[in-house]
Amino acid sequence: MSSFVAPISTDTLLTEAAQEQLYEKLIEQINKDFNLANEPIDLTANISPAELKAQLHEKIYRLIQYKFAEYLSLLYIVDVAEDQIKKLDGSDIMDLSEKVSFLILKREWMKVWFRNKY
Repeated sequence: MSSFVAPISTDTLLTEAAQEQLYEKLIEQINKDFNLANEPIDLTANISPAELKAQLHEKIYRLIQYKFAEYLSLLYIVDVAEDQIKKLDGSDIMDLSEKVSFLILKREWMKVWFRNKY
């Protein structure tokens, strides 16, 4: 049984998800958690990794910028570790939203990976 190794970048995460044939499950999980947070993102099953990355980044950027309470709620629902968020530099919202997008993807990938393995 292989153990979970957190990917080091969004691109490696999405490549790994595709290789393990769990990319669609990852998209389903992202859609599910965003819907639970009342912030639907509506990603289609056949979305390209580049487009997924772009849409997620844009959604997080908009939430930080205009709907901060909803952004915090989303982080809670996805279950992104608070200490990981606190470590990020919030001075550049564009950069921050990209890093938060990766943390969200990483957490969602972990959920999908574990559900598949166990």
